[in-house]
Amino acid sequence: MKISTENLVSISEANQNFSRVARLVDEKGTAIILKNNVPCYILVAYNLLRQNTVASDADVDAVASHILSKHIQAFEELAK
Repeated sequence: MKISTENLVSISEANQNFSRVARLVDEKGTAIILKNNVPCYILVAYNLLRQNTVASDADVDAVASHILSKHIQAFEELAK
């Protein structure tokens, strides 16, 4: 993940001015919250997170087919 200096926010600023951090996430998609000047937390727009984490049915089918073909003997034994 690439981190832009424009998305860095101190934890004290996030605590005191969360609405500003929320606007930053609305504009940039993410905000990195620093604790003791070290990246510690990430705030991600929900719609961006959902776009990047939900697998399509085709992806799930492909993975299931791969697992089934790799372990077909075990599945056949379990089916008995």
